[in-house]
Amino acid sequence: MLLSIIVIGDELLIGQVTDTNSGWIARNINPIGWTVKSVRVVADDAVEIKNAIDEAFKETDLVLTTGGLGPTKDDITKETLRQIFGGEMIYDKATEANVLEVVNKRHLKINPLTAAQAYVPSSCRVIQNKVGTAPIMWFEKGEKVLVSMPGVPFETETMMSTEIIPQLIAHFNAHDYIEHRTFVVIDYSESVLAMKLDDFETHIPDYIKLAYLPKPGLIRLRLTGVHKDKSILEQNIENLSAELTSILGKSIISYQDLPLSKILGNELERRNFTISTAESCTGGYIAHQITQNAGCSAYFKGSIVCYSNDVKMNLLGVESTTLEKDGAVSENTVIEMVKGVSKLINTDCAIAISGIAGPDGGSETKPVGTVWISVKCKNIINTSVFHFPGDRMRVIDRATMEAEKMSLKLILNS
Repeated sequence: MLLSIIVIGDELLIGQVTDTNSGWIARNINPIGWTVKSVRVVADDAVEIKNAIDEAFKETDLVLTTGGLGPTKDDITKETLRQIFGGEMIYDKATEANVLEVVNKRHLKINPLTAAQAYVPSSCRVIQNKVGTAPIMWFEKGEKVLVSMPGVPFETETMMSTEIIPQLIAHFNAHDYIEHRTFVVIDYSESVLAMKLDDFETHIPDYIKLAYLPKPGLIRLRLTGVHKDKSILEQNIENLSAELTSILGKSIISYQDLPLSKILGNELERRNFTISTAESCTGGYIAHQITQNAGCSAYFKGSIVCYSNDVKMNLLGVESTTLEKDGAVSENTVIEMVKGVSKLINTDCAIAISGIAGPDGGSETKPVGTVWISVKCKNIINTSVFHFPGDRMRVIDRATMEAEKMSLKLILNS
């Protein structure tokens, strides 16, 4: 099934806010076998909203909108939808009760603008927003359905997961089964991997697709199948998964669509290993990535952000002669850093990193983007130098990912 998404808000068109709702909806609607046909971003303008809805309904029977449902005067979506679908504004007691409950949970006092959220078009069915004050509205016109949701990502994501997706499945009575299988692959560029899998792709059934989802440093391969016979679909996905495993071997580091930091954490926890980090150019970003994952306290003990040479020497025990001779961005410095942080925090594994993220600070021998990384697992240490392109944040991102990959590969081979 195809659907359209309309994202509403002036703030999106001037770049003040970035739309994340459409991407989240697409990722989470796809597992039920539905595909986003188009995404439109429009201003808080009644004519623009109407035109976008007209165009969307020409393409699909289902339209999802986000934004424009707040209590302020520039949030005009509700009134515009009333004009499109008919009816009048009514004060809905169930919505009023929901608004009061949400406000009370936040220990706030209700004001007239928030209370006005209880006014809804009589032509809609309200889905109560359990995490916000703006009601979610379900409109129908013939076989067409429009669901209007708030623009706050947390509210959209929560209500889509708990209420809207289940109700959409029930309404449209989807009969096809869908199966996904994701493989996280390292050590290949996208083009080299595509050549490697050329023969494999030639005999994939028409109802199964292989997608390449590259990120710097790794590629996610996703098998997606849609079929009316669940057993046939599952068996074919299983056979293809086994074949991919045979072809790619240890280059597959996960059979789930997980962040690299979570894959690393899972391996640490499985082996009952602990890890620490010593970070210069990444400024704690590796530790930040690791601690995004619930349960990381089982394996992550701490980090030293050693931006200055004084901290490298006084906390981590880096020799002053090493810094004088080789510099902070060097092989010997990161080796001494990784040994120092592992000893200081008492961990089985450690990551140390030092580099030049830019835009300034580079030299002819060590240009911007030069990063040394050292990883340790028990008594084994691996060290490498990288030269990352791009701006400061891109260098930090790539350095963090490579550090996690190096550590993971060392642990897997330990």
